[in-house]
Amino acid sequence: MTETSSFDLNRPPRPRPDWDAIPYGGDLFGEIHLAEHSKPADQIDTKENLLPGLVICGVASAAAAWLSEHYHFPIILLGLLVGLSLSFIARDARTHSGLDFASRTCLRWGIVVLGFQVTFMQIGALGVVPFLALVVVMVLTLLAGIASARLFGQSSYAGLLAGGATAICGASAALALYGVIGRDRLSQAQFALTLVGISLASALAMSVYPIIASYLDLSDQQAGFLIGASIHDVAQAIGGGYAFSDAAGSYATIVKLARVALLAPIVALVTLAIGSAGAPAGQARWRRLALPWFITAFLATVALNSLVEIPAMVADYALSASKGLLLLAVTATAMRSRMDLLLEMGWPAIMPVLGATLLSFLSALAFVTILF
Repeated sequence: MTETSSFDLNRPPRPRPDWDAIPYGGDLFGEIHLAEHSKPADQIDTKENLLPGLVICGVASAAAAWLSEHYHFPIILLGLLVGLSLSFIARDARTHSGLDFASRTCLRWGIVVLGFQVTFMQIGALGVVPFLALVVVMVLTLLAGIASARLFGQSSYAGLLAGGATAICGASAALALYGVIGRDRLSQAQFALTLVGISLASALAMSVYPIIASYLDLSDQQAGFLIGASIHDVAQAIGGGYAFSDAAGSYATIVKLARVALLAPIVALVTLAIGSAGAPAGQARWRRLALPWFITAFLATVALNSLVEIPAMVADYALSASKGLLLLAVTATAMRSRMDLLLEMGWPAIMPVLGATLLSFLSALAFVTILF
């Protein structure tokens, strides 16, 4: 009897085991157990995701508000600076959902609530000729932003953002326009830099324009139109008008609120021209007529405020809520921006804001000398 070897070259090879068919065959470190007991991505608690970013954004916004109250500095600008100083926090992915929620949802509701500050009667009180002059100033400002961007090698979308924000109402308009332009067409770093430039220019204008108006010996109505038509943010425009005189402050308030009311038509025109962010390529132009929901809600709020007499206390609370929501949005946007990209952009990136600001002032001054 011949002894057979345990290793026979003539023996056919054994079939290789199908590890995928063997239950838990590859679960060497418990991956299957963890997968079965972990929540799918669509079942993760949204509040749990939002909380870290929202808490950090809220603390940063509260710090900006405290600094603004104690040092009398523009609150939006401080929100930007505090947010940029804390931008390293956004490296933690757990903060992204909350920060994005604040930068989008808080912005939209802040614009909606802003409508409680405007009525159609206030716009009518301006008069036809001054209103048309104001529209011309805004159009020229918008075109100046686009032209400055092209002149200094920047994106046309950067010029559109800078010109539109300067023409309408500063940071809140910039946030609304960026919602239409989108991150795919304009980087968040460029957006943050534009916000910084607009806030700085508005703060400087609030201090300088009343002095220039006084030096030129302008009347109260002339100074009110100049300041209301050329200073970006609402608070700075009203403050600059009252720094000249009470009568100029009242007229500057009417002029500035008329610019705020034109936020919806200008956003609608921008949406019609370029299409809203995320829209499919080649979308029919008539489909672009649909306004973003928050702009439609802003118009509805203005209409409600025009038809129904809102108590002064409610209007004050609405103004505070709008400021708070916009502050959260600005702070979150700044925190989601990368400082290294901001520093790499250099001075040409801020030129669209400067070009739009300069032409806004000069065109408003020209109409002041012609009309009044």
